[in-house]
Amino acid sequence: MSSQVSTSPGLHPPSKLGTIESPPVWPLPAPTGQGEAGSSDDQEIRLLSVSWNQDFGCFAAGTSNGFRIFNCDPFKETFRRDLNSGGFGIVEMLFRCNILALVGDDSNTQYPPNKVMIWDDHRSHCIGEFAFRSDVRAVKLGKDYIVIVLECKIYVYNFTDLKLLHQIETQSNPKGLCCLSHHSNTSVLACPGVHQGHVRVEHFGLKVARTISAHDSHISCIALTMDGLLLATASMKGTLIRIFNTMDGTRLQEVRRGLDKADICSIALSPNVQWLAVSSDKGTVHIFSLRVRVAGEDASNEQRNLEGLQMDHQNSSTSMDPLIQTNTGSNASSSLSFMKGILPKYFSSEWSFSQFHLPEITRYIVAFGAQNTVMMVGLDGSFYRCSFDQVNGGQMHQNEHVRFINADLTPPRTSAT
Repeated sequence: MSSQVSTSPGLHPPSKLGTIESPPVWPLPAPTGQGEAGSSDDQEIRLLSVSWNQDFGCFAAGTSNGFRIFNCDPFKETFRRDLNSGGFGIVEMLFRCNILALVGDDSNTQYPPNKVMIWDDHRSHCIGEFAFRSDVRAVKLGKDYIVIVLECKIYVYNFTDLKLLHQIETQSNPKGLCCLSHHSNTSVLACPGVHQGHVRVEHFGLKVARTISAHDSHISCIALTMDGLLLATASMKGTLIRIFNTMDGTRLQEVRRGLDKADICSIALSPNVQWLAVSSDKGTVHIFSLRVRVAGEDASNEQRNLEGLQMDHQNSSTSMDPLIQTNTGSNASSSLSFMKGILPKYFSSEWSFSQFHLPEITRYIVAFGAQNTVMMVGLDGSFYRCSFDQVNGGQMHQNEHVRFINADLTPPRTSAT
């Protein structure tokens, strides 16, 4: 699979870019105006995708006539771009700066779904385009990398000059599963491997690749911690979520969402590595208590060989030490869990610590907010913010609900950064 890359002069590293808070003018065709979130003029808008930015402070919504950016705390629409040429099935932010990755949907007459546009919204200028022979399934942005996911291949480019750095083969990946770490001291990528149930982990700084046998069936969802040292996975069965050490592939914990098969929509790991959130097509968001700790790499050690890195499962990542606290709650378990090895496996499972039942059963992507809050963005155009009791668990409390787009969705795409 070949690709074509076109760049414009004056490309500069993301660290020098400005904020995305003040919207400039979109190029021709011009925007059709800016209205309130959930206003009546949204009735004919189709919501095509939703995706978090890297620190979960914002999310982007791709619509049938452009895209919109929303701030989460406080919740508000930051800006929108309404176009006459069509919509965007993929919209990826780079933190809160003015750089976005855009992929058009099937109806977009200017940007078809096999092209990625790297857009500088501050200068109203395209700084690079990538063209492929097949549709783009996902795009991930980091401070150093642009990652473009096709169905069976992943391309990794240098953000500074758009040069191709890596090509990674995967098994069929129609969901575009891929995630990047976003800590300043680590550069980790996780994606499906070439065999069923396997996840490939690339430690770019260490120049080490590892394959983890995560499940027997196909992988349906993956997520990394901010430093990339922990990986959470779910399979097509959707009953178990497993947490791995990405350095040596060790399975550290396994939790159970339920007994019935489910489509896992998203997995989120809290920044302090204490909690894990899972959303599925069953209409329930589950929160689990994490009891895993890993000692990680830092900037001075990144070039050492993998064999020289000592893993301490009782300590937190060195980059996360100031954020780690002792968990005050633990996951639920069966009263017969003491008979592990005799009764069926689910009797010894760790069940969720806290739950929230959504009134609408649609696809939601989840993220952790400030303190003990969880945010949920749905492909029906709804936003929820809930809080959970860190000691007693149980049902979460709904703090906020906003209908940000009154739209029907056909068909949706999700992306959990």
